[in-house]
Amino acid sequence: MISKSYILEKNINQIKNNLFLFYGENLGLKNEFKNKIQFNNSKIKIIRFTEEEILKNPDNFFNEIFNISLFEEQKSFFIDHTSDKILPFIKEIENKIGEQKIYLFSDILEKKSKLRGCFEKSEICVAVACYADTEINIKKIIQEKLKDFTGLNLENINLIIDKCNNDRVKLINEIEKIYTYFSDKKIENKQLEKILDNKVNDNFNILKDSALNGNKFKTNKLLSDTFIDADKNVFYLTLINQRLNKLIEVFKLSKNNTLMEAVDKVKPPIFWKDKPNFTEQAKKWNERKIKLIMKKTYDLEIKIKSGLSYKADLLLKKLLLDICVAANS
Repeated sequence: MISKSYILEKNINQIKNNLFLFYGENLGLKNEFKNKIQFNNSKIKIIRFTEEEILKNPDNFFNEIFNISLFEEQKSFFIDHTSDKILPFIKEIENKIGEQKIYLFSDILEKKSKLRGCFEKSEICVAVACYADTEINIKKIIQEKLKDFTGLNLENINLIIDKCNNDRVKLINEIEKIYTYFSDKKIENKQLEKILDNKVNDNFNILKDSALNGNKFKTNKLLSDTFIDADKNVFYLTLINQRLNKLIEVFKLSKNNTLMEAVDKVKPPIFWKDKPNFTEQAKKWNERKIKLIMKKTYDLEIKIKSGLSYKADLLLKKLLLDICVAANS
């Protein structure tokens, strides 16, 4: 059967089918479906495969599907990068999976695709096309995500649209920046322009992650090469603290889960491209070290906001060096 993506976005849990195919060029929309599925089913274990992994070792896949223990938590499956090659495996399991749900994620599938045709014609499978967003769609997403913010007007909506270039992945990144910086939910146009300066922000994030990973050589090189905008020092500190708080949340979740499971359960979810980096940082840090660094970030923020800190950009760089050293301690 065919389901429209905008309908499924609103009530994905109300659909009782067990096999789903999300296909198309809209990576951001497919990632949002993944996040919704995980958020709405936080007690269900998500097991991930790629099509290539299944083709190389089908027994491992079938064992996960069919080996069900009374004492094991309920499972769902994400299978990425699927094509027509996966179809025989789906045929094998489609009437045998019980209450388990399987979600396939594909790139563009033409109408002649056997996989797409099978899901569209089947009564027990659901095919969901994830086509590229239009500017109208992007505008609606911005208005919905930021509906509780004051100061949202046509001018800054158009600014956000311009920065993300109708790419939902970029849009969600920009909205996360807005949530981080405007924690009081009051948008100011001049500040919005600064935080949407993608090149400057992306460069700082690379520097921040290098420090948190404890990469001394790369951090020292980036400290020399990266432009630190003095007007954005408080925003930079917010980005550091946001990351540290995420790590603390993972440590709490990992008391009853593996590290990978804890990373998957963090709310809001870690952006998929950032998961390897974030997981590496979680291995380097603990709550004691994080609390020591957070005290330094808060002290520096107070100095900057009160105007007591001369050359705050140098102090920020010193903080990043301290973070790099702490990561390796």
